[in-house]
Amino acid sequence: MSRDAGGERERGTNRGRGVIEGAFALLDALRRCGGEAGLTEIAAACALPKGSAHRLLEQLLLVGAVERRGSQYRVGSQLYRLGQVWEPHPGLRVAARHPLHRLRAVTGASALLTVLHDGRALTVASVPGEVEPLVPVRNGMSFLLDTAAGQVLSGQGRAGSGGRLAGAVLECAEVMDGVCCAALPVRGRDDRTIAALAVMTLSAQGLQRAAHEAALAAAAVTAALSRGSLSPCLPPVLHY
Repeated sequence: MSRDAGGERERGTNRGRGVIEGAFALLDALRRCGGEAGLTEIAAACALPKGSAHRLLEQLLLVGAVERRGSQYRVGSQLYRLGQVWEPHPGLRVAARHPLHRLRAVTGASALLTVLHDGRALTVASVPGEVEPLVPVRNGMSFLLDTAAGQVLSGQGRAGSGGRLAGAVLECAEVMDGVCCAALPVRGRDDRTIAALAVMTLSAQGLQRAAHEAALAAAAVTAALSRGSLSPCLPPVLHY
């Protein structure tokens, strides 16, 4: 292969990489804009000329990664379906589904499962509860590591109280006024913490009970993972 041919291939690769980076910048801008925005707002959010942003959005429309309603763009259903395939640990989201829903049912609190990702506690499964007006719980949202879930994941939390609540981190109004949280570790087969199961409530008085119920839920997820009976080829879980 000639030097000119090699240079042309490298330039083509760089152009392809630039298009991909630009497309992901647009998608991330949509996320930061609340999931739906117009061309001007999107272009400004990712520091792209409006013409370039428009061309990329039109390409994303063709493959279903973006949808358009009037002059507003939003993330498309195809991207959502692909995102549901992502699994931070084999079987984790499937194992957490029923324990999280039970936890929400018996406490009324918001229940969520987080993993350590890019230096934050990333929510991978959730069931909204009573803190929804203050802290809307959604899959994909992330928390700083000074939160209860973040402390469990980073190993920086206070020592657990032993027994059922071993490894738990409890905090009340330390991160957000009016919101109390308890988080407990979910462990893999090697006893390593792979996730934090958290419950958020508006009641300081009910935090201990919520923490005990969260401990049961975390133990149920850990047990399901240790049995290894969950197939990573199961259909993606729909959250509602």
